[in-house]
Amino acid sequence: MITFIRGAVWKIGPDFVVVDTGDQGIKVLCPPTAAISMRVGDSIFLHTALIVREDSWTLYGFAEEEQCAMFDLVQTVTGIGPRIALGVVATLSPGEFAHAISSEDLGALTAISGIGKKGASRMVLELKDKVIATDTLNPAASRAKRSQGWRVPVGAGLASLGWTSREAEAAMETVAVDYPDLAGAPEPDVGELLKASLRSLDRS
Repeated sequence: MITFIRGAVWKIGPDFVVVDTGDQGIKVLCPPTAAISMRVGDSIFLHTALIVREDSWTLYGFAEEEQCAMFDLVQTVTGIGPRIALGVVATLSPGEFAHAISSEDLGALTAISGIGKKGASRMVLELKDKVIATDTLNPAASRAKRSQGWRVPVGAGLASLGWTSREAEAAMETVAVDYPDLAGAPEPDVGELLKASLRSLDRS
């Protein structure tokens, strides 16, 4: 699996960028807001998800690891493919998405291109136990609470490995207490937090 791509921007489109990695140019689909923020010649680093089909291999890229995890999570919903998942990432931040799912805000979900009321309801039904809500929509939230955004990708990672929402929440609470510096960092290392959560579950 291609986890990330690093290189110089060679070409930009409305929803893609071609990255010059030194010996080849790789087309990466990305949210339009990300594409328009780039300039030819810029050095970039994108977290990526590779979608393999019988007739194509397509690489999707994201500025934040949490966005990439959200992209993967959304595709676990019945009937949702990568194109709609990309639209979800383009419309909502990981925190906004988690809040919409946990609060069953169908209005926020149907604002996404390609998502109707039935699709939004199905999304809530299938993801509610996998998503840990955050307070990122609350402008008065403290920095400590904003740093808890790592719970979204870590919770999704644990769910994909078969752990229940209750087990995932318990593990993340343990990690938050045992590793306060890691969990409370302005830019938490999601990979390390996932490993710590798994170690906690192995001990239980």
